[in-house]
Amino acid sequence: MNSIIVAVFFCAIGFATCELQCAHKELDIPKEWVDMDGVCIKKVRSQIEEELKAAMQYMAMGAYFAQDTVNRPGFSEMFFKSASEEREHAIKLISYLLMRGELTTQVSSLIKRNLTPKTSSWANGVNALKDALKLETSVTKKIRELIKVCEGEGAASYNDYHLVDYLTGDFLEEQYHGQRDLAGKVSTLEKMTEKHGALGEWLFDKKLLNGEL
Repeated sequence: MNSIIVAVFFCAIGFATCELQCAHKELDIPKEWVDMDGVCIKKVRSQIEEELKAAMQYMAMGAYFAQDTVNRPGFSEMFFKSASEEREHAIKLISYLLMRGELTTQVSSLIKRNLTPKTSSWANGVNALKDALKLETSVTKKIRELIKVCEGEGAASYNDYHLVDYLTGDFLEEQYHGQRDLAGKVSTLEKMTEKHGALGEWLFDKKLLNGEL
């Protein structure tokens, strides 16, 4: 028993005094397969920030409507879900860069901008939905700009067909459906509040919570 205690004691000393490192020699891996254009990579990194910025804004919206003094659980749930979707978009873009052999360096500098939400309170649900629609429109515009850059606009010798197809078929499809959905919600809520006032927003919130909108 004493020998076991002594052994454990010296092992503890060893872990406490030595530095655990994950160092290895530089690997000799062919780099011919890493072929993304530098300008395109920079634009993708910028889009990751845009997606995270949108996620933070949606989180602020979800938190605002979840307050006991506002108490709109339907709005809150919808905006928190939107925040998760924007965060997922950022993760997808990071995963894409990793798949293409990028992000092997300067990972810590991926996020440079201040992601603090521009707005943290709203007069009513209509204003919040309109802000959400403007936010989605801005993100869509940025994605379209990213596609133009990676298509080789202004540099005919380069066109990242795979990335452009991925962004067009996966990201833009979702953006356009989302924009149409928000525009419809704005229309419906404005009609309900015009006819029923504050009760109209309360009823709209209940429909959101029950998945009827």
